[in-house]
Amino acid sequence: MPAIAAFYAGLTGLLLIVLALRVSARRMRLKVSLGDGGDESLRRAIRVHANAVEWALPILLLLALAELNRAPPLRLHVCGIALLIERLTHAMGLSRASKSSGRFVGIALNSVALIVLAVRDIFAFVRLSLV
Repeated sequence: MPAIAAFYAGLTGLLLIVLALRVSARRMRLKVSLGDGGDESLRRAIRVHANAVEWALPILLLLALAELNRAPPLRLHVCGIALLIERLTHAMGLSRASKSSGRFVGIALNSVALIVLAVRDIFAFVRLSLV
């Protein structure tokens, strides 16, 4: 059982709920049931939530596969923590109307976690295929 990946998936799930609630609250305040109603703040909230879903799920999948292939726990925790930090900083940065370093930090951490886990999973395949 990939317990480390399950932990970070749970935390990420809670973050996604918070982001979804932000969208719902804006929708109720603006009385917009579908789309963004032309409101920039609602459009940003929708994108923040969607972006988190788009990027968190592949990283969580790679994290779970790496754990199943016996990646070192420290590496898994570092990638899991990077996932949470990058999703938080990216969400905060994208939520602002002005340019923010949070978006850059989020994108950078996202890319590092994705690359580390993807390469780890590829090496696991090669290692297991040679046995």
